[in-house]
Amino acid sequence: MQGGEEDEEEVLRCQINEWYPMFKPHTIRTLFHPLPDPFLRYLLGLNPVSPPPHDDSHSDDDDDAPPPFLLPRPASGRDPLPRSAAGIDPTSLLDCSSQLSVSDEDEAEADSAPSFPELEAAVERSIAALGGAAFPKLNWSAPKDAAWISADGTLRCSSFADVALLLHSSDSIAHDLSSRPFPSSSSPPFTFYLALRKWYPSFRPEMEFRCFARRRCLIAISQREVTNFYPALLDRRHHHILPLIQAFFSEVVGPTFESESYTFDVYVTSDGRVKLIDFNPWRAFTLPLLFTWEELEEEAFNSEEEEVDKVQVEEEARLVEFRIVESQCGVRPGLKTAVPYDYLDTGEGSGWDQFLRRADEELRKQAKTTLHPSDDA
Repeated sequence: MQGGEEDEEEVLRCQINEWYPMFKPHTIRTLFHPLPDPFLRYLLGLNPVSPPPHDDSHSDDDDDAPPPFLLPRPASGRDPLPRSAAGIDPTSLLDCSSQLSVSDEDEAEADSAPSFPELEAAVERSIAALGGAAFPKLNWSAPKDAAWISADGTLRCSSFADVALLLHSSDSIAHDLSSRPFPSSSSPPFTFYLALRKWYPSFRPEMEFRCFARRRCLIAISQREVTNFYPALLDRRHHHILPLIQAFFSEVVGPTFESESYTFDVYVTSDGRVKLIDFNPWRAFTLPLLFTWEELEEEAFNSEEEEVDKVQVEEEARLVEFRIVESQCGVRPGLKTAVPYDYLDTGEGSGWDQFLRRADEELRKQAKTTLHPSDDA
């Protein structure tokens, strides 16, 4: 198999619809919905209904212009988001003599909102089955970069409209949709799925970790939420959390997942259970968080050996490097995914440039102290 084909196979293996059946007892309950092409076009900002070929009723300018962003019209009649002020010029609210009214043009725009009744009904049933709230993702990505647009700043969805708003507003989702693999003639057509995952209000972001497996060996672990400092992790890192993740890898993930090198995200519960959250391919579009890809590949201790005996595996398990943000100075605000990156001015002289340089220096100092776990005892 050619290298390019191997890389594509690694990426396809990391789809949640691919790995979920194998790890269902060890992950969060998830319900799946295949997405129809009209909804995919809607998420990409295109007209959900493709114009027929050689249709002279539309000019070239009309075809090139994207439709306005409209939330899907609820088939149930229950609209969780207010639309009564749609189309109103905000400056007109400053004029006390003006009266709020919706013009015929606005009403026509509301009537032109797309509708996906079958998908909406299925999604609403799944949200109810998951306890009334869920967080969405597609085959690979969740719309974390669009959380800022939701009412509470999270991915919590209680309706189809909530799901559509997050997916439509996410650059991560748009990237996935625009990078659709082209299947060979012998493979089935590619399908995008909406994965609705049970929402847990008690979820603690400091207990989610990204793990790096290289040549089937766990070599590194990083705190997943690196935009905050969590003092409680300092004492629990090596003596409590690390053994749990190592056992989970050796007993569950390592023997089952077929890729040689990959990353996987886990969540450690308050009662010591480890839950699988996601898989991502090695390098590609995956963030290394508190590492760099260069040092991760340098730290693949026996990665060049095709066969690794049991003694070597046990030795590598003791050498897993586990990084966390160890002080307030070590946070990484540039990796915050809940606010558009354009909102941050990181150019020279902005103040953020100096802060990020100092944060990198602090992180390098902290990294030196983590090379020998016994020093943290």
